[in-house]
Amino acid sequence: MTKMITFDELRRIKNSLPEGSSHRIADELNIDVQTVRNYFGGNDYKTGENCGLHIEPGPEGGIVVLDDTKILDMAIAILQEETASKD
Repeated sequence: MTKMITFDELRRIKNSLPEGSSHRIADELNIDVQTVRNYFGGNDYKTGENCGLHIEPGPEGGIVVLDDTKILDMAIAILQEETASKD
């Protein structure tokens, strides 16, 4: 399932994640941690892979089309866990 999000919003989600979240997502999805970083805007394709992220120029850093939302869904779930544990 594809999803459109602004690049700035994608980065806000990434920057809100607790330390170690990229490794947790990578471990749970059985992918390289650099692939997770690339998903959130990184560009190291020597060790990580392209993960279906397409950026079109525009406001708020541009529009990002995500081919697969698994990484984003996990990131949002981690943020929800964090919020719930603080309550």
